[in-house]
Amino acid sequence: MIRRVFWLAAGVTIGVVAVRKVSKAKSTLGPEGVNRAVGQISDSIADFADALRSAMTERENDLRAALGVEAPAAPSAPSTSAPVDAVPASRRSLR
Repeated sequence: MIRRVFWLAAGVTIGVVAVRKVSKAKSTLGPEGVNRAVGQISDSIADFADALRSAMTERENDLRAALGVEAPAAPSAPSTSAPVDAVPASRRSLR
């Protein structure tokens, strides 16, 4: 009798574990999971690009200060274009 109860409990445990793994794999490999993964990758790329731009600007300012060169004057933009401040600093996707 104890053997039967043990094997029944072992079978139920294995069944529960299998169902959980299958449902997790389904959510990861399904359209929502792929969409989530692509969104995370694009956010990572955007964060890297933002960090790279800020580091490049900082290094350029350091080099200009070391060489005693002033930053070039910004070209005058036509009045029909949007101001530079209107462009968002980060290009994160909306989820």
